[in-house]
Amino acid sequence: MENKKEMRTWLDDLNLDHPLVIAGPCSAETEEQVLKIAHELKDTDVNYFRAGIWKPRTRPGNFEGVGSLGLKWLQTVQKETGMKVCTEVANATHVKLALEHDVDLLWIGARSTVSPFIMQEIADALEGTEKPVLIKNPVNPDLSLWLGGIERIYSSGVKNIGAIHRGFSTYQKTKYRNIPEWQLAIEFQNRFPDIPLINDPSHITGRRDMIFDVSQEALDLNFDGLMIETHHDPDNAWSDAAQQVTPSTLIQIMRDLKIKKETDAEAEYVSALNNLRAQIDVVDNQIIELLGKRMQAADGIGALKKSRNVAVLQSKRWNEILGNMVLEGEQHGLSEEFVLRMFKAIHQESINHQEKIING
Repeated sequence: MENKKEMRTWLDDLNLDHPLVIAGPCSAETEEQVLKIAHELKDTDVNYFRAGIWKPRTRPGNFEGVGSLGLKWLQTVQKETGMKVCTEVANATHVKLALEHDVDLLWIGARSTVSPFIMQEIADALEGTEKPVLIKNPVNPDLSLWLGGIERIYSSGVKNIGAIHRGFSTYQKTKYRNIPEWQLAIEFQNRFPDIPLINDPSHITGRRDMIFDVSQEALDLNFDGLMIETHHDPDNAWSDAAQQVTPSTLIQIMRDLKIKKETDAEAEYVSALNNLRAQIDVVDNQIIELLGKRMQAADGIGALKKSRNVAVLQSKRWNEILGNMVLEGEQHGLSEEFVLRMFKAIHQESINHQEKIING
């Protein structure tokens, strides 16, 4: 699969003056609920009304969606509001039913993208459709797996495609429900700049109070749109209550977001500069996080040395680290002087941590 301008046609044809917005409840619960939310989102910046019909859950026993009945509710949304509608599909049967009910856009979830077998089944069922199909990143941070899923859909003759960045699962305790791993999304953009990339701040954060900040970060990184879960009564939603916002909150978020408009050469320069700065911010945050993890390991070494009455400074080990890092730095375009300065500072901080443990 090669990057082509035509990959953006379905989005460009909407002639939007703002990012693409996909919004609606995590789950379609009742027809009344679906229609109430849809009517509150009518005549806003929302371009596609979303609702989960089939809900793949981590464990059985939780609400797993109303099934195909919900597709009729989406048809009613189309008739009463004129809005385009979309839902998630996870197998060939879902695809068949969604197409029969004229759903305007389909997306494939992270639990499906992780399996080439499932993706091929869905790709075969979608063969030749002109409906836009969006593919979420897999649950694990594997760019090749994500691209492989997109390639399977593309190879089946689906040319109107896009990608959804919803973050990645982790065993580590973080402020995110799914860590964004922005650098991987940036690499995706570098590889396929013309595949529309949509951010899903609801699943990244798992918390409605963080949705604005993640949305702004995504737009600063030149994402093409947002998928935000929206419910008229979020606290009583049947699934993912904590990450859904009300329609009025969504409208305010869209008003407050700073959206770059490329209207002239100066604006394009500022946009490109802001994008690169946003990329630097992403990497800088990763550096700080990694340094914190390194010092946690240093604390562990300090505790181990204290238990064995071993000296903090191990000159042989330190010289080995320096030599290896200088060589590694050269491969990444870093000067020896810079690498030495940086690792001497890191080493001193590590010594400080170990001495604090030993002397504590």
